[in-house]
Amino acid sequence: MIAKISSGKDTAGLIRYLYGPGRANEHTDPHLVASWDGFAPDPGRSNDFNATRKLLVADLDLRLHQAKRLGRTPKQHVWHCSLRASPEDRVLSDDEWASIARRIVAATGIAPEGDPDGCRWVTVRHAEDHIHIAATKVRGDLRTARHWNDYLTADKELAAIEKDYGLQQVIRGDRTAAKRPTRAEQEKAHRTGHQRSARERLRSTVRTAVSVATSPEEFLDILTRTDNVHVDIQYFPSGDIRGYKIALAGDTNAAGDPIWHSGSKLAPDLSFPKIRERLTDLDTTPESRRPNPWHQATAAAERIPTRLAQSDDAPAQAHITAFGEALDALPILAPKNLRPQLQQAATTFERATRSRIRAQQDQARALRSAIRTLRTAPVTRDGSGLAMFLDVALLVVTATAHWHQLRQHDQQVTAAHQTLLHLRTAYEQAAAAPLAALAQRKPPQQVVDRFARQLHRVVPAYAEQVLSDPAWDALAAILTEAETAGHDPERLLQHVVRQRTLDDAHSAAQVLTWRILRLSQRQAPNARARAAQTRSTVRSFSSTAQVSPARTVQGGPAPRGPHR
Repeated sequence: MIAKISSGKDTAGLIRYLYGPGRANEHTDPHLVASWDGFAPDPGRSNDFNATRKLLVADLDLRLHQAKRLGRTPKQHVWHCSLRASPEDRVLSDDEWASIARRIVAATGIAPEGDPDGCRWVTVRHAEDHIHIAATKVRGDLRTARHWNDYLTADKELAAIEKDYGLQQVIRGDRTAAKRPTRAEQEKAHRTGHQRSARERLRSTVRTAVSVATSPEEFLDILTRTDNVHVDIQYFPSGDIRGYKIALAGDTNAAGDPIWHSGSKLAPDLSFPKIRERLTDLDTTPESRRPNPWHQATAAAERIPTRLAQSDDAPAQAHITAFGEALDALPILAPKNLRPQLQQAATTFERATRSRIRAQQDQARALRSAIRTLRTAPVTRDGSGLAMFLDVALLVVTATAHWHQLRQHDQQVTAAHQTLLHLRTAYEQAAAAPLAALAQRKPPQQVVDRFARQLHRVVPAYAEQVLSDPAWDALAAILTEAETAGHDPERLLQHVVRQRTLDDAHSAAQVLTWRILRLSQRQAPNARARAAQTRSTVRSFSSTAQVSPARTVQGGPAPRGPHR
């Protein structure tokens, strides 16, 4: 059950709407189900509708007129709260809705329980799934009602009501979500042939600009050079930038003026001070010895689950925010056929990037710098870089959902789970071509058999699963190319398995393929380095050999990471 609360200054207008046909004739059988004293006149059950409606308005406004004589009238004297049940809920009776309404006016301070001076209010029902509470905010002692934070108190009471009445428990937020488009904005978008409101389209534009900008100044420069938008930059008297406003070209008010939106009105994290905090001191200077940008960004993203598993929440929140910027950048870097799914993933994951935890943004600068380098490296012809990044992205989003779930961030958990659906589709499309190209370079059978034996030695629990996977041919090809470049395939497999569990992998063969592809791009170790690796491997296997398979079974299954 959800509540929507607003204020106004026309009691008669609100009552007229509640008892009217509605904007689309959706109001059926409007009638009172509860009131401040249980005896309020009900136009819906009267033989003289107009006279009774006027009488009801007069009764509601009685104290308002008394307060006017004392100069105590609030500017917005009407309090309006609509309560809507979830589609899955049963149909509530009038008596049940009446009880719910009384709990809401008491919880919000409109008519506290046991207070004889509570405000006058009525509850109108004109549909099966919702009610409207209308009240005048002047109390019996002619003071204005104290209803601060009424939305939060109503929402808290609704959570208790859902449990008491056995209703669907709505996922509740933490007031960090971006503002939803109003009904007027939605209708305007439909009239102009758009699926999203101007506010939503501008939010996507700003987020994309943030995802590729390397400094606050470049962010504003990108915005000003973006087609179909107007940007107004505000300055302090000192000349420093104070903030910005943005408007969509053609989106005007009745007077023909552009409808401006400040960054903070688009989303809590899009104000200029917060953007400046994220874009300060990013290192994006190209270096000749830097790895492939897609490999670099993938390596940075792959460390995020480890960051999220640590106890410090502020850096973890920063890494989630930075990863959201990576998803925002992907649609402009990827091939056209992948852009719709990637755009959906970025838009959905936006809700998972914000919480009440204040991010320590400087902790994620390395990740942001790696993301910005992708601007100079569009998706290569074979698409392996994008597929590799998306494979890790699935792991990151799964870890993000788990992190939010531990902190009871319900809306963020839902957003992360929905993001996985879009990312999975995008990954499967992006990986198909490069995996097929790799499979065509499958080595001779005797080489494949040798790699199979190595696989059984390194990952016996997953060997048969990998060998039966269609991606095994691609993995064998990558191992061959790594060996040709001077790497030891078996040591590469050992390194991959130590750094990332395969428990959460949709395809263990594909995970091994992408990680070995990235590691094989590094310079092959010399003889001294190989000797050190051998000593390290012997020590590692000596320690793990102390636990036998039978002992593992007796002690219960090994802990598993988050599934994806």
